[in-house]
Amino acid sequence: MREIIFDTETTGFDPQSGDRMVEIGCIEMIDRVETGASFHCYYNPQRSMPKAAEEVHGLSDVFLSDKKLFAAGADELLEFLGEANLVAHNAQFDFNFLNAELVLCGKSPISQFRMVDTLAIAKVKHPGAKLSLDALCSRYGIDRSHRVKHGALLDAELLTQLYIELTGGRQIGLGLADDKVVSETDDRQPTQKEAALRRQFIAPRPHSASAEELARHAAFMEGIKDPLWADS
Repeated sequence: MREIIFDTETTGFDPQSGDRMVEIGCIEMIDRVETGASFHCYYNPQRSMPKAAEEVHGLSDVFLSDKKLFAAGADELLEFLGEANLVAHNAQFDFNFLNAELVLCGKSPISQFRMVDTLAIAKVKHPGAKLSLDALCSRYGIDRSHRVKHGALLDAELLTQLYIELTGGRQIGLGLADDKVVSETDDRQPTQKEAALRRQFIAPRPHSASAEELARHAAFMEGIKDPLWADS
């Protein structure tokens, strides 16, 4: 199953009032394993950046002035997203901005059915707890020491780790990914880890009853008075 974990940075909170998306970061996962593929882009919003928004993500008017318009890179983004489900934290916010940008450049919006909201998942798992990305990373021991300001790709990377933890974790300690079969023809000495992983197989015991066991069973059955099965 292919999924895209993504995050956006914007000029504000409401695309319907003129706010625009200025950055998107996407991480590809297949069967809940990162593939190493990612997509990251800044966009010129064609409007000024409010001071409050710049303090959150650090993206200034000067920095964004030479970046491409969303319309110029929409096809590239849509090609990367493909038909995958899209995972975001407080996903409705990111979907609203992404779809607003797509509509502005004449593209079809992305179906809400493809939306996976990690905030909604966290509310079920941790009712009443703080559910910001920072708080959840702290809860699950995800290192965010390098996160000084919000950044779409950085937050998508953190969210990828959080999404794995929220949906069952990597099953650390079960050895599912580390088990290796050592060939009998391999004449090298196994490492300590490989030796520990080798299983000790015990020959299965016979499961069929012996003649003596069958005779004892028949004698036992004959000693039962008025068995229920005799009336059938």
